[in-house]
Amino acid sequence: MQYQAADGGAPRGAAVGVVVIGRNEGDRLPPCLLSAKRACERVVYVDSGSKDDSAAMGRTLGVEVIELDSSQPFTAARGRNTGFARLKALWPDTQFVQFIDGDCELDIGWIDAGLAGIAKDARTAVVFGRRRERYPDRTVFNHVCDIEWDGLAGPVDSCGGDALVRVEAMLEVDGYDAGLIAAEDDDLCHRMRRCGWKIVRLPDEMTLHDVAMTTWWQWWQRNRRSGYAGAEAWHRRGAEDPKLLKHVVSNLLWALPPFWLLWPALWWRVYRRSGAIYATHIVLGKVPHCVGQLGFWWTSLRARKMVLIEYK
Repeated sequence: MQYQAADGGAPRGAAVGVVVIGRNEGDRLPPCLLSAKRACERVVYVDSGSKDDSAAMGRTLGVEVIELDSSQPFTAARGRNTGFARLKALWPDTQFVQFIDGDCELDIGWIDAGLAGIAKDARTAVVFGRRRERYPDRTVFNHVCDIEWDGLAGPVDSCGGDALVRVEAMLEVDGYDAGLIAAEDDDLCHRMRRCGWKIVRLPDEMTLHDVAMTTWWQWWQRNRRSGYAGAEAWHRRGAEDPKLLKHVVSNLLWALPPFWLLWPALWWRVYRRSGAIYATHIVLGKVPHCVGQLGFWWTSLRARKMVLIEYK
């Protein structure tokens, strides 16, 4: 589909494609793919070993489907790279790609808003908007995620999995690092910023997300994965990003039993800014974050690759 955009980074008639990744998304996948088709004619769905009928569903809906070979580890980064490569092979003139996870649904006005935003500066590589939880009041975990997705519009260091990306910038940094099991978006944005590109959060609605988190075990796994990713990020680029060390040390210290006596002070500090539910999430989350960090260092010492940490 061709879009009219303002002068600047997005030329008039910019060609846009959508890459969707998923694994056992079930009933969440059809709304995602239909929203992608509604936004754009160029849609590629990449499936990472689903045991349900996700791949068949994609074909039924008329999108290009790729089923990843299970002989290599599944990662979101690998899925996005594969989808991007197929998109460029099928439609070489594609200038912008919208990445979206299979448990999300694109807002009907997002592509136009995203193009308008990225057109304001030719050095903007990525724009993203407001991701909202579809059912924020269904569980306390969903509520926490809805808070996490929010933020002030403007230049930022990184984005999440849903984002509109300039193809030129993707090619310059050779895409995502397929070996990362989490936080591949942070890594991509870091390498883009290092090349002089910008990442911008827009105030517009972008996607509805269904985290479908109903148990404490899912919450634990999600935070453990985040801790693992944080430790790996510090290991890879800590010298270039001092904030990563602060994050790692904070998780280690607050997870130690002697510091538990100070948890009320930490809880109160977060509560004043974000409320009781989010404060509780932050304080208790220090433990699985620490476990995840230790998991990264343990696997690194043993010279092994960590398998994908899934929470649903």
